[in-house]
Amino acid sequence: MERVFGRVAIFAVALMAATACLGLWIGDLHGQTDPAVLRWATVHRLSGVLAALMVVLVNSMAVTYFIGTGRWCREVAETYRLDDGFDFRSRQLKRRAFPLALFGMLAVVGIVALGGAADPASGRPGTAAWVTPHLVGALGLMGVVAWCFTAQLPGIRRQHELVEEVLAAVRAVRLARGLDVESGTERGPAPTGGGG
Repeated sequence: MERVFGRVAIFAVALMAATACLGLWIGDLHGQTDPAVLRWATVHRLSGVLAALMVVLVNSMAVTYFIGTGRWCREVAETYRLDDGFDFRSRQLKRRAFPLALFGMLAVVGIVALGGAADPASGRPGTAAWVTPHLVGALGLMGVVAWCFTAQLPGIRRQHELVEEVLAAVRAVRLARGLDVESGTERGPAPTGGGG
């Protein structure tokens, strides 16, 4: 998961950076009438929406990973009567990761909101006053999103290590009980009897 999360997070940040570069290249749209520039402004809006969706997707991947592996740790620990520390550690990791994911999602919503406020195509009066806040906010909040992704990586790594520890504990319990470690079935002679 760490490798996948890292790659998708890099893609999301690169997409945000490309959108920002496009916005800087276009410049202020107020009073702009050139159809080519207005078409590029539409591309900027659409790429911004795509970048925002990617940021939400990456953070949702992290949240889903912690929910899924956390539940798995709890159920396996209960089933094999393992130390409660596995479940506790998993919950702690999840509690640290969730605010980061939420903060990253809220940051990208902030970028989109500032962009909407600065967009003259919205037809609202006073959009020109929001151009600089959108520029400064977008650059700053892109840094926040990148930081949130970076801060989530160690937790994902530790959760993976925890899953490996749980698997090792399960192997030890199964070996102690004389159970097959690979297939999950008891060792012993094959069952006999009629088929059907």
